[in-house]
Amino acid sequence: QVQLIESGGGLVQAGDSLRLSCTATGRTFSTIIMAWFRQAPGKEREFVASISRTGSSIYYGDSVNGGFTISRDNAKDTVYLQMDNLKLEDSAVYYCAGTPQQLVYQYWVVATETNYEYWGQGTQVTVSS
Repeated sequence: QVQLIESGGGLVQAGDSLRLSCTATGRTFSTIIMAWFRQAPGKEREFVASISRTGSSIYYGDSVNGGFTISRDNAKDTVYLQMDNLKLEDSAVYYCAGTPQQLVYQYWVVATETNYEYWGQGTQVTVSS
Protein backbone atom coordinates (compact mmCIF):
# COMPACT_ATOMS: atom_id res chain seq x y z
CA GLN A 1 0.00 0.00 0.00
CA VAL A 2 1.52 3.27 -1.13
CA GLN A 3 1.07 6.29 1.10
CA LEU A 4 1.83 9.87 0.14
CA ILE A 5 2.34 12.33 2.95
CA GLU A 6 2.44 16.06 2.16
CA SER A 7 3.85 18.81 4.29
CA GLY A 8 4.90 22.44 4.01
CA GLY A 9 1.64 24.27 3.48
CA GLY A 10 0.67 27.33 5.45
CA LEU A 11 -0.40 30.96 5.48
CA VAL A 12 1.86 33.37 3.63
CA GLN A 13 1.67 36.82 2.13
CA ALA A 14 1.58 37.58 -1.57
CA GLY A 15 5.10 37.52 -2.98
CA ASP A 16 6.37 35.02 -0.40
CA SER A 17 7.69 31.53 -1.11
CA LEU A 18 6.77 28.08 0.15
CA ARG A 19 8.15 24.62 -0.48
CA LEU A 20 5.81 21.68 -0.34
CA SER A 21 7.13 18.17 0.22
CA CYS A 22 5.53 14.81 -0.43
CA THR A 23 7.12 11.62 0.88
CA ALA A 24 6.10 8.21 -0.41
CA THR A 25 6.14 4.92 1.45
CA GLY A 26 5.27 1.41 0.37
CA ARG A 27 6.85 1.24 -3.06
CA THR A 28 10.16 1.98 -4.71
CA PHE A 29 9.83 5.70 -5.26
CA SER A 30 11.84 5.76 -8.45
CA THR A 31 9.17 3.64 -10.16
CA ILE A 32 6.47 6.27 -9.64
CA ILE A 33 5.62 9.24 -11.84
CA MET A 34 4.76 12.08 -9.46
CA ALA A 35 2.61 15.16 -9.79
CA TRP A 36 1.03 18.03 -7.92
CA PHE A 37 -2.58 19.15 -8.31
CA ARG A 38 -4.49 21.82 -6.46
CA GLN A 39 -8.09 22.65 -5.72
CA ALA A 40 -9.41 26.04 -4.72
CA PRO A 41 -12.83 26.43 -3.05
CA GLY A 42 -15.63 26.08 -5.54
CA LYS A 43 -13.30 25.06 -8.35
CA GLU A 44 -12.28 21.81 -9.95
CA ARG A 45 -8.96 20.25 -9.12
CA GLU A 46 -6.31 21.40 -11.58
CA PHE A 47 -2.93 20.15 -12.68
CA VAL A 48 0.09 22.01 -11.34
CA ALA A 49 3.16 20.01 -12.32
CA SER A 50 4.47 16.53 -13.04
CA ILE A 51 7.91 14.95 -12.98
CA SER A 52 9.08 11.72 -14.56
CA ARG A 53 10.65 8.86 -12.62
CA THR A 54 14.20 10.09 -13.12
CA GLY A 55 13.33 13.78 -13.02
CA SER A 56 14.49 14.30 -16.57
CA SER A 57 11.07 15.36 -17.86
CA ILE A 58 8.78 17.95 -16.31
CA TYR A 59 5.50 19.57 -17.24
CA TYR A 60 3.72 22.52 -15.66
CA GLY A 61 0.08 23.44 -15.78
CA ASP A 62 -1.09 26.45 -17.72
CA SER A 63 -2.00 28.26 -14.49
CA VAL A 64 1.59 28.12 -13.25
CA ASN A 65 3.39 31.06 -14.79
CA GLY A 66 7.02 30.30 -14.07
CA GLY A 67 6.86 30.73 -10.31
CA PHE A 68 6.73 27.02 -9.44
CA THR A 69 9.45 24.37 -9.64
CA ILE A 70 8.89 20.64 -9.21
CA SER A 71 11.78 18.36 -8.27
CA ARG A 72 12.35 14.98 -6.71
CA ASP A 73 14.96 13.21 -4.63
CA ASN A 74 14.65 9.49 -5.19
CA ALA A 75 17.12 8.79 -2.40
CA LYS A 76 14.71 10.47 0.02
CA ASP A 77 11.50 9.17 -1.60
CA THR A 78 10.31 12.75 -1.82
CA VAL A 79 8.94 15.13 -4.41
CA TYR A 80 8.99 18.88 -3.90
CA LEU A 81 7.08 21.87 -5.17
CA GLN A 82 8.93 25.14 -4.74
CA MET A 83 6.50 28.03 -5.05
CA ASP A 84 7.92 31.52 -5.43
CA ASN A 85 6.23 34.89 -5.75
CA LEU A 86 2.94 33.45 -4.57
CA LYS A 87 -0.26 35.18 -5.63
CA LEU A 88 -3.69 35.30 -4.07
CA GLU A 89 -5.01 32.96 -6.76
CA ASP A 90 -2.49 30.30 -5.69
CA SER A 91 -4.51 29.70 -2.54
CA ALA A 92 -5.76 26.11 -2.62
CA VAL A 93 -5.39 22.67 -1.18
CA TYR A 94 -2.37 21.09 -2.84
CA TYR A 95 -2.30 17.36 -3.44
CA CYS A 96 0.56 15.20 -4.51
CA ALA A 97 -0.24 12.23 -6.71
CA GLY A 98 1.62 9.28 -8.13
CA THR A 99 1.28 6.45 -10.57
CA PRO A 100 3.36 3.37 -11.25
CA GLN A 101 1.87 3.03 -14.73
CA GLN A 102 4.09 3.03 -17.77
CA LEU A 103 2.46 6.18 -19.08
CA VAL A 104 3.44 7.88 -22.26
CA TYR A 105 5.06 10.93 -20.75
CA GLN A 106 3.14 13.64 -22.58
CA TYR A 107 1.40 16.68 -21.16
CA TRP A 108 -2.17 15.58 -21.80
CA VAL A 109 -1.44 12.23 -20.12
CA VAL A 110 0.35 13.39 -16.99
CA ALA A 111 -2.04 16.31 -16.51
CA THR A 112 -5.04 13.97 -16.26
CA GLU A 113 -5.83 13.23 -12.62
CA THR A 114 -7.57 9.95 -13.36
CA ASN A 115 -4.21 8.52 -14.43
CA TYR A 116 -2.95 8.68 -10.84
CA GLU A 117 -3.65 5.91 -8.33
CA TYR A 118 -1.95 7.34 -5.30
CA TRP A 119 -3.03 10.57 -3.60
CA GLY A 120 -1.94 12.44 -0.53
CA GLN A 121 -4.35 13.96 1.97
CA GLY A 122 -3.68 17.49 0.78
CA THR A 123 -1.99 20.48 2.36
CA GLN A 124 -3.56 23.94 2.56
CA VAL A 125 -1.78 26.92 1.07
CA THR A 126 -3.31 30.29 1.81
CA VAL A 127 -1.91 33.47 0.30
CA SER A 128 -3.02 36.74 1.84
CA SER A 129 -2.61 40.30 0.59
